[in-house]
Amino acid sequence: MTELVLDTHVNCAECPIRHRAVCAKCDTDELEALERIKYYRNYEAGQSISWAGDEMPFVASVVKGVASISQTLEDGRTQMVGLLLPSDFIGRPGRGKSVYDVTAVSDVTLCCFRRKPFEQMILSTPHVAERLLDMTLDELDAAREWMLILGRKTAREKIASLLAIIARRESTFGMTKLTGKITIDLPLTREAMADYLGLTLETVSRQISALKRESIIELDGKRRIRVDDFQALLQETGDDMDGGMIA
Repeated sequence: MTELVLDTHVNCAECPIRHRAVCAKCDTDELEALERIKYYRNYEAGQSISWAGDEMPFVASVVKGVASISQTLEDGRTQMVGLLLPSDFIGRPGRGKSVYDVTAVSDVTLCCFRRKPFEQMILSTPHVAERLLDMTLDELDAAREWMLILGRKTAREKIASLLAIIARRESTFGMTKLTGKITIDLPLTREAMADYLGLTLETVSRQISALKRESIIELDGKRRIRVDDFQALLQETGDDMDGGMIA
C-alpha cells in the first residue's frame, strides 16, 4: 500500500464539486477562509482512508473517485454500509474519531479541511453550517432508501436500484443526462456490488446477465453499462413510479 500523495492546490472557484459540496453556499470571503485551511490528499484504489477508531485530524469532501463505508463485526465479518461519491462529506465535526472504516474503491482525491479550524468556521459561518445540515438530511434520506433496498427488494430490484442511483449521481455532475440512451460507469466491481447489496457474486452476475438478455442494459467492458431506455431500468427497481421517489 503506497503512502498518500498531496495533490497540487486547486482554487475553489475551479473545483468540479464547487456547487454540490459543503462549500456550495459560500460567498467569496467564506471561500477564501476555506482556502486557508484546506489541502488535498490522493488515495489509490484499495487504500484505507480511515479505520474505525482512528483519530481524524481532518474532515473532507470527495472531489474525485468513490470510497466505501463499512463496519466490521467482532467475528471479522464486514458489511459495506454506504458509498461516498464526488461532493460527499467525510467525517463529523465535533467527533475526533472515525466511526467506520472508509476505503478508496477507486483512485480518490479528497479536499481536506483541518478539523479544529473547520469546527470554528461552522460556528462563525452560517452558510457552511446550513449546507452541512442539508447534506446530512440528504444522507439520512439515502440511508432510508437503502434500508428499503436491502430489506424488501428482490435481487433483480437491488441491482436495478443501484444502477439507477449511480446514474442519478452522474447526471447531477453533468456526466450524463437521464434521457434517451445513457452510459453508466460502475465504480464497483461485481464482488463489491455483492457485498454492498447483501448478495452473492453468482447472484449479481446472474441478474446482470438477465438484464442484458432482456435488453434492459448492454455491457461495454467490465465496468461500463449502456442503457437505451432509463425508464425501462426504473421499472425494474420496484419503486412506486407515481410516488415521487423516482424523478
